[in-house]
Amino acid sequence: MMATFYFIKREDFSDTLAITELLLKDREDLIHKVVGWMLREVGNRNQKKEENFLNKNYKDMPRIMLRYAIEKLPERKRLTYLYGRI
Repeated sequence: MMATFYFIKREDFSDTLAITELLLKDREDLIHKVVGWMLREVGNRNQKKEENFLNKNYKDMPRIMLRYAIEKLPERKRLTYLYGRI
């Protein structure tokens, strides 16, 4: 997952988002954290891409992954994802 940071820096999010989908059901909390972190980095560069991914997947994401991913979003959007009111 960390290797995709190279591509994120170059505005290429496809690998990050594809791998994230594969790791949604992973059991390891460290995986949840790094995936959430990389999603947040996607959002730092293209918030719309991150939100499109979250809109489809936030219900299936482990809580810690979601929290890391939405950390920099405006409070209202963060609460919307946390409480599932999309």
